[in-house]
Amino acid sequence: MDMSLVLQFWVVALLLALTPGADWAYAIGAGLRAPSVAPSVLGMAFGYAVVVCIIAVGAGALVTQYPMSLTVLTIAGSAYLIYLGVNTLVSKAGQVSASDAPLGHAPAAQFFRGAGVSGINPKGLLLLLALLPQFTSTAGWPSAAQMLFLGGLHVVNCLYIYFAVALLARRILRSQPRASAVVARASGVIMVLIGLGILVEKAAELL
Repeated sequence: MDMSLVLQFWVVALLLALTPGADWAYAIGAGLRAPSVAPSVLGMAFGYAVVVCIIAVGAGALVTQYPMSLTVLTIAGSAYLIYLGVNTLVSKAGQVSASDAPLGHAPAAQFFRGAGVSGINPKGLLLLLALLPQFTSTAGWPSAAQMLFLGGLHVVNCLYIYFAVALLARRILRSQPRASAVVARASGVIMVLIGLGILVEKAAELL
């Protein structure tokens, strides 16, 4: 694998996990209302792991059969990344509050609700579908294996960040209510820069 691509993906995935959204809201809800945050956070990580496996198998087969599709997915993914960054910057700043979705009383119920939050989140699905293929290389591991590895990095990022968000929920909401807005703004700037850099690199390869 190209380690420079792995590093680039890790940075992008970290920024996405740090951007407040539905996952953050559910993690905060678990931190405030559940006896243990582990079932909910592990459930969200499991949901993303399932999505990664599905995308890796499908997109990996597509790239293997049609190599040009990797270029198309790369351009589309970069453009989508720029769109997300710009949308984050122009949207009204606000703070993320706890989700009012029911957590369930049993740990198993909390786990599967967490899996549903991430597994059926259309934004998360589109992000991984757009991003995973563009950070693979034509040399070395098969495309599907590279996407599984990269997707695993994303799942690990989510585990650490969502555990931290859940465990520090009370402090974040009470003493730093606008911290999420600052994080979102910074993430938006970096996403735009990374997306533009990938587009420029791909354009140089095609010219």
